[in-house]
Amino acid sequence: MQEAMSDRSPAAIKRRDVHTVSHSELVSLLEELGQPKFRAKQIEEWVWEKNVSNFDDMSNLPKALRATLSEHLTLGGVEEVARQLSNDGSRKYLLRFPDGVCVECVGMPSRNKLAVCASTQAGCAMGCAFCATGASGLTRSLTSGEIYEQVMHVRDDFNARVTSVVLMGQGEPFMNYDATLGALRKLNSPEGAGIGARHLTVSTCGVIPMIKRFANEPEQFTLAISLHSAVQKTRDMLMPGVKKYSLLRLYDMMGEYVDKTGRRPTYEYALIKGVNDTDAELAALCDFCKDNLAHVNIIQLNHVKGSKFLPSSDVRAQEFVRRLGNVGVEATIRNSRGSDIDAACGQLRQNVEAGLV
Repeated sequence: MQEAMSDRSPAAIKRRDVHTVSHSELVSLLEELGQPKFRAKQIEEWVWEKNVSNFDDMSNLPKALRATLSEHLTLGGVEEVARQLSNDGSRKYLLRFPDGVCVECVGMPSRNKLAVCASTQAGCAMGCAFCATGASGLTRSLTSGEIYEQVMHVRDDFNARVTSVVLMGQGEPFMNYDATLGALRKLNSPEGAGIGARHLTVSTCGVIPMIKRFANEPEQFTLAISLHSAVQKTRDMLMPGVKKYSLLRLYDMMGEYVDKTGRRPTYEYALIKGVNDTDAELAALCDFCKDNLAHVNIIQLNHVKGSKFLPSSDVRAQEFVRRLGNVGVEATIRNSRGSDIDAACGQLRQNVEAGLV
């Protein structure tokens, strides 16, 4: 809803989620209710910074106003359907929104820091062959508020400040661009989660038009590319959703991105035994990344039950790091978190639906 609230009566927006209401719309609503403008700022603080789930908790608002707000607006909110605890301290959540749609997110604590991996869509339409989420298809895209609420749920469960967020969970963020950017801006805002822009990362399969758009945004958000192969035939098989965006076009676009932003992108590479971990695949990866500003994140594949794909050995992962280093490309092996729980995106949802959790 983009129309100004001044053109509508309060009844016309009955029970609208306050996370979808802009500041100007909220001010207009309060004016129609005979309330001063400063109440909007108070309400937004309760919603975005304190993450309250009940209007009655807004203690600096008059009781009558709290009751009136609850008649016209909702506070959205998520219900925790399932939670898994890893021995390494990670927590994986299956959260349900009021319309029944479920998504997964993860909290990963370390050394007085808390990282969150959040989803931008319920399901995914990209169809990556090794991904549990892709097997279920796309249910719907999330709103910016729903993306934000995942982070706040993790924050409140850990009772700790979130220091970084990666939008690397379910879904392709750049197929839900506006909501993704809106969530990033609210996560970055001092009137939101207050997380530094460089600690907010978007992971994309390589949707080239949106990478170009992202490069022109004013914020210093970080970009990660799910590469997984630098051989066109292999990548097409693994990632059919981005077949139309060739590796050559991606290579050129990433050169543009670096020139425009001066920021170093990360290339994610999940090693799959006998598929993208061969000597030919390694040579192609070195050619793709050398002489460019890039960091390669080698990922030990999370095995998904029923999948034909298996993870490569630790020795092979180390060889990838060594060979990339020899051509001047910094590479690291991502520390695997939650390996003793349903670590891969989509697994927890599948197991809950199957009655296994």
